[in-house]
Amino acid sequence: MNFSSRTIAVFIALLVAAVLTTYARVAPTLPFREAFLGAGIAVAACFLLVYLSFEALLFREINGVYAGLENIKRKEFKKLSNKFLFRPEPVKRVRDEILQMAERRQQELDELVRLQALRREFLADVSHELKTPLFAAQGFVHTILDDEDDDIDLATRRKFLRKAAASLDTLDALVQDLVTIAQLEKGVVRMRRQRFDLIVLVREIFELLEQQADRRGTHLELFPPGLPATGLPVIADRNRIRQVLINLIDNAIKYGRDNGRVVVSLIEGGRSVRIAVRDDGAGIAPEHQSRIFERFYRIDKSRSRDSGGSGLGLAISKHIVEAHKSTIHVKSTVGEGTTLEFKLNKPKTGPVGGAA
Repeated sequence: MNFSSRTIAVFIALLVAAVLTTYARVAPTLPFREAFLGAGIAVAACFLLVYLSFEALLFREINGVYAGLENIKRKEFKKLSNKFLFRPEPVKRVRDEILQMAERRQQELDELVRLQALRREFLADVSHELKTPLFAAQGFVHTILDDEDDDIDLATRRKFLRKAAASLDTLDALVQDLVTIAQLEKGVVRMRRQRFDLIVLVREIFELLEQQADRRGTHLELFPPGLPATGLPVIADRNRIRQVLINLIDNAIKYGRDNGRVVVSLIEGGRSVRIAVRDDGAGIAPEHQSRIFERFYRIDKSRSRDSGGSGLGLAISKHIVEAHKSTIHVKSTVGEGTTLEFKLNKPKTGPVGGAA
């Protein structure tokens, strides 16, 4: 039976009072030996009651605390108390608080372990991404410097120097992307919001990526059909949104099907415009969808930089969109394609500017 501390206290008080009252009534008529024996029995009874109450209220709860801590060590949180409700018993409150604290600490430790794993993964990725173009440029330059007998003709030297320069340009772009992400995360990059025409910007990006799309036979489409050349103003940092759209459309071309379609949808709704970039590629499995915006994260680890990029484009895009008080959402089905979408606010009034 599970008695509360108040119940046991009342029971002990009543029983002791009854024993003492009875003893007081019969003690004067009893000889000394029987009176001493009765007192001994009363003391023994009180001792047993107090001992049992401590056993029930303290030792049982302490054992429960130890059992709970053992469950936490094994991460078996389901075996703990279902709800930590307020109880008047102080020992039970201590037990509940200890279990709550231990569970929180375990969760914090698990999160630290996860972050440590991500940090190691990031350091390994950034080291690989930095050393690849660096070693390539170093190899071309040293090949020319080590040619003491002039075995390499002028045309080959120029070719090697161009390749070294291209590798260094890649390295510089990677470093600039890392700096951009660091600045965006710290909030030191301020979005220069202005009014511009979104249709004009998307058509400008289509022209920029037209040759890349042609090489894969990808058809770039603007939805809904029949959109005018201009007439869809938004308020945002035009250069940053241009960077986001280039990243999203470039990824859609790379990961879409050969001879497929990349559709950019511009849907007005209330005070905002929803921008969605859809491809018809292999799609993204659910376990990867929450990680594609991490720095250097690649779904296909075997892809090279040339085919898959450095893995920073989506991370930068995520920070830029969030700086505009919006969020990039992923909708993807394996085998059917992927859609990435976000929203931008529409202006209230005034002429359209910054569309050139």
